[in-house]
Amino acid sequence: MSTRVAVRKNSYKDSVRLLEATRAILGSPGVSWGWALMATPANLETLAEQGIAGDVEGAAANDLVLAVRAEDDDSAAAALETASETLFAATAQEAKGDVPNATDLGQALAERPDANVAIISVPGSYAALETHKALTAGLNVLLFSDNVPLQEEIELKERARDLGRLVMGPGAGTAMIAGAGLGFANRVSAGPVGIVAAAGTGAQEVMSLLDRWGIGVSHVIGVGGRDLSPEVGGLMAESALRALDADERTQAILLVSKPPSREVAERLLKVPTKPTVAALMGLRDSLSTPDHVTVVNTLERGAAETIALVGGSTPDLVQGSAEQVATLITGLAPTRRKVVGLYSGGTLCYEALTIATDHLGAIHSNVPLDKSLTVDSAKPDSHLFLDLGEEEYTVGRPHPMIDPQARIEFLERQVDDAGVAAVLLDVVIGDGAHDDPAGMLAPAIEKVTGSGAIVVAYVLGTELDPQGFASQQETLRRAGCIVTETAARAALAASAIALRDPALVAAEL
Repeated sequence: MSTRVAVRKNSYKDSVRLLEATRAILGSPGVSWGWALMATPANLETLAEQGIAGDVEGAAANDLVLAVRAEDDDSAAAALETASETLFAATAQEAKGDVPNATDLGQALAERPDANVAIISVPGSYAALETHKALTAGLNVLLFSDNVPLQEEIELKERARDLGRLVMGPGAGTAMIAGAGLGFANRVSAGPVGIVAAAGTGAQEVMSLLDRWGIGVSHVIGVGGRDLSPEVGGLMAESALRALDADERTQAILLVSKPPSREVAERLLKVPTKPTVAALMGLRDSLSTPDHVTVVNTLERGAAETIALVGGSTPDLVQGSAEQVATLITGLAPTRRKVVGLYSGGTLCYEALTIATDHLGAIHSNVPLDKSLTVDSAKPDSHLFLDLGEEEYTVGRPHPMIDPQARIEFLERQVDDAGVAAVLLDVVIGDGAHDDPAGMLAPAIEKVTGSGAIVVAYVLGTELDPQGFASQQETLRRAGCIVTETAARAALAASAIALRDPALVAAEL
């Protein structure tokens, strides 16, 4: 086994580029571990946990570190070279004059004076300053950075509102403006539905469902997960709703969020005059809303209700899944009663928790609905849903949408658990996601199904996505999965397996 580290002084790269480089390392032959990072104190501490310390002594926060562990020296060297090529390809193009060489916002605007959006991806402590610069320049902002203090978020959004601009974020991984995807986005047809989302994979799920069901999308405006909280008060959601209400291409509006502040939600839903659906996942209480506003509590129903507003129709959502469940549970050992969810999309994990809890009862999680139902408090027979995109699972490795390796490891752990009835997976495709996530997961899925458990999977994406929606589904089916039409149906199918109740797959949401 060979471990190699390369340090490049004063070579700052943003988080998006670092994720791309990490994926390049991990995709190299013979590599078992790798990471592209900036040498912040927290990252260096994580490297030390991997046994890498002396190699980065003296490295500072503005220094780039490439680290790899591979089966031999040649494999390690090749992986580092691949990562360097990934990171510095743009720099090489700039040197040739193929790409404008802008080193700051001012130079970028000089090169592109017609630009109206800035994508900001810097450490959270610098994000507010860079966002203020962009707002001063008259730009809207997609703020990819996370770890932005709450008070700074409020100040940024108040200023953006006063300037008539949008701050999408912080932590906004998904947006699509007039057909141009920003961050993690799915490729969809143009159409009459505008989406405002305080949930990244929630936005991806509804835009993909709409596209697959024959209705296109005008815009997707991500506002950050805290926007509908009492503290932020829906500052950007209100601006986004007003923008879509005034947009002549948008005929109907779909708002997506985890349960918001009741006061904030009721105020926001009085803003649009166009037909509007609010998909507020897990919402239990009724809201006071105008007659042209429909409130539902799942992404599936949100997409279905929106489709109806613009004259479309929803396809068969069960598509034989109940029959598959009925067949497979006949061979399931009586001891297998547990459901394990291994999610890459945080919003999809949350929605699954809200749906499955109604049928299974208590579900432990790293993002539990009941704060007492932690991972550490789970018993061997407890249902367990994990959001593997949360920070505790991504320190020192890419997000699972980019690199499926973390989920492969968790999948393989289920092989030896004789209590597992169903394993529940989401497979997110689109721009920014892994080139072939289903193909990467398939061997581990086959091990799980071979051990006697059932795997239920859902593919979030469209046929326009580069990975190919149908081909990803087919790969999962060949591996032995039940593949569902929506993420919500996957949660119901897994619950149906644990309860030996196939009819549950077709339950009304």
